[in-house]
Amino acid sequence: MPLARSLSVTSLSGLEEWDEEFELEDAVLFEIAWEVANKVGGIYTVIQTKARLTAEEWGENYFLVGPYVESNVRTQVELIEPTNPVLKRTIDKMNSSGCKVYFGRWLIEGSPYVVLIDVGFTAWSLDRWKSELWDLGAIGVPWFDREANDAVLFGFLTAWLDHGLGWPPHIVAHFHEWLAGLGLVLCRKRQLPVATIFTTHATLLGRYLCAGSVDFYNNLSKFNVDKEAGDRQIYHRYCLERAAAHCAHVFTTVSQITAIEAEHLLKRKPDIVTPNGLNVKKFSAMHEFQNLHAQSKSRIQEFVRGHFYGHLDFNLDKCLFLFIAGRYEFSNKGADIFLEALARLNYLLRVNHSDVTVITFFIMPARTNNFNVETLKGQAVRKQLWDTAHTVKERFGKKLYESLLVGQLPDVAKMLDKEDFTIMKRAIFATQRQSQPPICTHNMLDDSSDPILNSVRRIGLFNSSADRVKIIFHPEFLSSTSPLLPMDYEEFVRGCHLGVFPSYYEPWGYTPAECTVMGIPSISTNLSGFGCFMEEHIADPSAYGIYILDRRYKGVDESCNQLTSFLFQFCKQSRRQRIIQRNRTERLSDLLDWRYLGRYYIAARHMALAKAFPDTFIYEPHEPSSATGFRYPRPASVPPSPSLSRHSSPHHSEAEEDEDERYDEDLEAEKDRVNIRQVFLNNRSSARGEKQNRVLTLENIELKL
Repeated sequence: MPLARSLSVTSLSGLEEWDEEFELEDAVLFEIAWEVANKVGGIYTVIQTKARLTAEEWGENYFLVGPYVESNVRTQVELIEPTNPVLKRTIDKMNSSGCKVYFGRWLIEGSPYVVLIDVGFTAWSLDRWKSELWDLGAIGVPWFDREANDAVLFGFLTAWLDHGLGWPPHIVAHFHEWLAGLGLVLCRKRQLPVATIFTTHATLLGRYLCAGSVDFYNNLSKFNVDKEAGDRQIYHRYCLERAAAHCAHVFTTVSQITAIEAEHLLKRKPDIVTPNGLNVKKFSAMHEFQNLHAQSKSRIQEFVRGHFYGHLDFNLDKCLFLFIAGRYEFSNKGADIFLEALARLNYLLRVNHSDVTVITFFIMPARTNNFNVETLKGQAVRKQLWDTAHTVKERFGKKLYESLLVGQLPDVAKMLDKEDFTIMKRAIFATQRQSQPPICTHNMLDDSSDPILNSVRRIGLFNSSADRVKIIFHPEFLSSTSPLLPMDYEEFVRGCHLGVFPSYYEPWGYTPAECTVMGIPSISTNLSGFGCFMEEHIADPSAYGIYILDRRYKGVDESCNQLTSFLFQFCKQSRRQRIIQRNRTERLSDLLDWRYLGRYYIAARHMALAKAFPDTFIYEPHEPSSATGFRYPRPASVPPSPSLSRHSSPHHSEAEEDEDERYDEDLEAEKDRVNIRQVFLNNRSSARGEKQNRVLTLENIELKL
């Protein structure tokens, strides 16, 4: 059966759609990862959000393989009997041989089948398998590295599972990250009839090197990788990762920047880049996302009222909420450069006498022992003030009602009596505060050595009245059940104005991607996979609210100045400009949807089948053509300047302004759609001649969106 597909363009949004001609009845797909039904990091999000699309493509022939973690299984997995007789026979045989393998459905969109392996139950085989690994590839795993020990157990068990199948004629096994990579190595060494794919979402050595504050990207070709891995005591892990990359039929990574990294550190150039997508439908709010922004912003404002009680000397309606979120990797995530830029922004806002106040949230989990008492007190004071105001309002309303009942206009002087004034004075006295509003919402266990808090002390941003930039460090992931800030992450993001992610090391970057699909502008870098992807596919990213910071070709100080400039220009935008920009940002959602990005995974699987079963599947490498692929064009209209945004008449009502904004934005959106469609059709006609009468090649598969 030749590996062939035709390509057509039918989508009005200007994105390609595949015409499927590939038969999958005689093939089965196993996707193996440590984060299947086991949330550890970003790979969980990749697999979970992609599952629906993959299940639709492969149907009953799609299985996810991961570790059995009882606490996760209880809440996420419905255990059932295996539906396939061959798979049931294999699992039963493994269980009778001293393993513990479970089968079920993962209760997420798509409800994919999962095979969960209890690695702890087979720990009795660890020494034997580690000895076999040493004989196989001279890789020694130390006894104290529990994570690597789990990787050995998981790898041998997944290889056992694949070996026991012998069904159907064509098996595709897709392994994610080094923790699952040993299974791939064993499949190849044992010459199992399996088409293998290995995806690295971030190289081990790259993450460690960047954490060590080295000039990583300018020295990629100069690193002695064996020495660097050995110095960091991860040589055995590095060997497992590198072996998987070299043994795989197809090696992929998630972004162009990580592809360069993998080529130098793992010594193999990826065959294809498989960008990470999102299930955009989950975030979709159609035309309601602006209203959702207003509602969530209102809830954040309530928190700010409590946090800054006694020092609420700024206008909340002229407050901008910025945030950074993710793992607490101070330098890798760019928190260091962000704090420095905030200090410079504070200076610019003060010398320009700006009435804008910037409140910045750092959402990064760190070691704490409880909430900060002063922070909890702030929310209690805010609630007490609200209750007091409500009580006085009720008393006032009752007197007004009784006065009107008897046909008299109320005597305003008598509407509030002495008791009312006493209640209000006591409430005002309760808001008096001698100290500054706290920076951190929790009690930190390592306060004196915490990187964020030490940087705040150095730059002197202590939430004083004179500062136009305020900082709130929330060292815990957000939760709707929190007594402090009861919002989940999605709701919080919708309420902010700008996400700032100036990462130095970010193989992909789900945080700015999530901002985009929720219509929130963001700042990323050309060292993140997301930033590179957007630069490649959008003619003018900043016009769509995607600001790309140059951290690859500029020094730290230059990058910091550029980030400060982005922030200052954003602060100068009017409310009208921000609304227009949010609409433009949200229109990029389709670019990040798995419905479109899933094609790269399809391509990788077809490439693997062609390499593993060359007698059945045909694959012909093809040199890249001159076609550049589709790029989102620049918006039909430039962002309005403050002078152009001003009405010529002396005054307009809020309703008139909102109506004008909706009309202007709808008109602009229609122009953009026409513009995007025209650019895409032009691209289609220029590429059509090349695509006729030939077998599908890599260049066809790797079409840009």
